[in-house]
Amino acid sequence: MTDIAATAEMQAALLSRALPYMQRYENKTVVVKYGGHAMGDTELGKAFARDIALLKQSGVNPIVVHGGGPQIGAMLN
Repeated sequence: MTDIAATAEMQAALLSRALPYMQRYENKTVVVKYGGHAMGDTELGKAFARDIALLKQSGVNPIVVHGGGPQIGAMLN
């Protein structure tokens, strides 16, 4: 198998695994906490921005918040 074919196969497998979640969360609003550790690392910040853009392009409505970890955790429990 060529590198191109292997890459295409990996991408197809990834999309197959992601599709049910994309369908489940389409048109849903999700809250994403952007913490201090990620904010202090340029590469993590760039990856975070890409991930938020991907969520939006996938039909999810992300809301980004900073801090509030204990309160958010308590609400989820």
